[in-house]
Amino acid sequence: MTCKKGTQSFSKNPFIMKILCIHQNFPGQYKHLAPALAAKGHEVVALTPKVKKATTWNGVTVLPYQIQGQSTRGIHPWLTDLETKLLRATSCYRAALALKKQGYAPDVILAHHGWGESLFLKDVWPQAPMGLYCELYHLTTDTFVGFDPEFQTPSPETDLPRIRMKNINNRLHEEIMDAGISPTVFQAGTFPPEWRERITVAHDGIDTDLVRADPQARLEVTDGRVLTRDDEVITFINRNLEPYRGYHIFMRALPEILRRRPNAQVTLIGGDEVSYGAKPPKGKTWKQIFIDEVVDEISEADWQRVHFLGRVPYERFLSMMQVSRVHVYLTYPFVLSWSLLEAMSAECAIIASDTEPVREALTEDETGWLVDFFDHAALVERLCALLDDPEARARLGANARALARERYDLKTRCLPRHIAWVEQLATLTPRRPRD
Repeated sequence: MTCKKGTQSFSKNPFIMKILCIHQNFPGQYKHLAPALAAKGHEVVALTPKVKKATTWNGVTVLPYQIQGQSTRGIHPWLTDLETKLLRATSCYRAALALKKQGYAPDVILAHHGWGESLFLKDVWPQAPMGLYCELYHLTTDTFVGFDPEFQTPSPETDLPRIRMKNINNRLHEEIMDAGISPTVFQAGTFPPEWRERITVAHDGIDTDLVRADPQARLEVTDGRVLTRDDEVITFINRNLEPYRGYHIFMRALPEILRRRPNAQVTLIGGDEVSYGAKPPKGKTWKQIFIDEVVDEISEADWQRVHFLGRVPYERFLSMMQVSRVHVYLTYPFVLSWSLLEAMSAECAIIASDTEPVREALTEDETGWLVDFFDHAALVERLCALLDDPEARARLGANARALARERYDLKTRCLPRHIAWVEQLATLTPRRPRD
């Protein structure tokens, strides 16, 4: 693991660092940052259970470690999450000790601590400042725990202590975090005050040169049909189709949308699993549950205009954004989806839920239209109004792209901020683990 000297980027660097990245699904949030740091001449190593053997990716040395141990059967349910993180932490710790025996010592450590992996790395390398990707702190407020009354936990009286237990991993990491970075003000704001003064807000970034409008875009959907910008296309995207991202609200609006818009083609991207929140009843998926709820309200002919595309390659996702006439984005008060910012970059006209993380990116009637998350009737009305108003769509789309370029552009805004944050991290006096 030696640096390649003599390159132009190396000669411009004021100092060369050994940077260790920790992510259970590398590259994850380091998709752009890790290669950019390597391109500047830094020696970047990633430690992850995602790979089975050592490899090189975009200038980054990627090393495997194996998660050892299994969850204990019959353990107290509030400890299940912590035990899973502890298994990852101890496994990563063993891999770090092996690296140290080989003579490896990072100058800085970058970690997404959400899975617990980085918990004991300061015990291996106490001299290395640690920068954490601070994605979310679990809160017990009604906005988080009780936002959607339809999906309350089976025992709401235990929510507060259960969630505090869930934050043990966060709290232990706070002791050893030298600096943090969060993609949005909303996400940074979920962390306690003792964290916030060390957290920089900088989004991971959107490649706005790649994600842009394309008048010639084409999207193949059901039965080989091809949609273009000439079609009235309504789009909706989740990583997985589930309540946290408003899938149930959109589906309840769907029958009336199809009745009111006889020429509309409705396309949905998303898998059948669960990314966030509660799992559906055993043997079912949220996708099918809400299809079944509205199936009798939609004629067979209208169902032919609804296209579930599942999970798709990124190129097909872009095509969907580029043929969209109106894009619908709904979310609980939670982590903001990249897909919203990508829709903005693609110059989509957007209708979104009036929830706190969305309001950080969209302003009513400037860069999008906002509706109450739960009001599917209002969603229908505003959607139809926007479909009937090409001037408003053009204005909102242009403004949304301008904002995406100004605030979230990968190359000119976000990536330089992340690189500067890493280089500043290296100058900090590291916090030591506490007994």
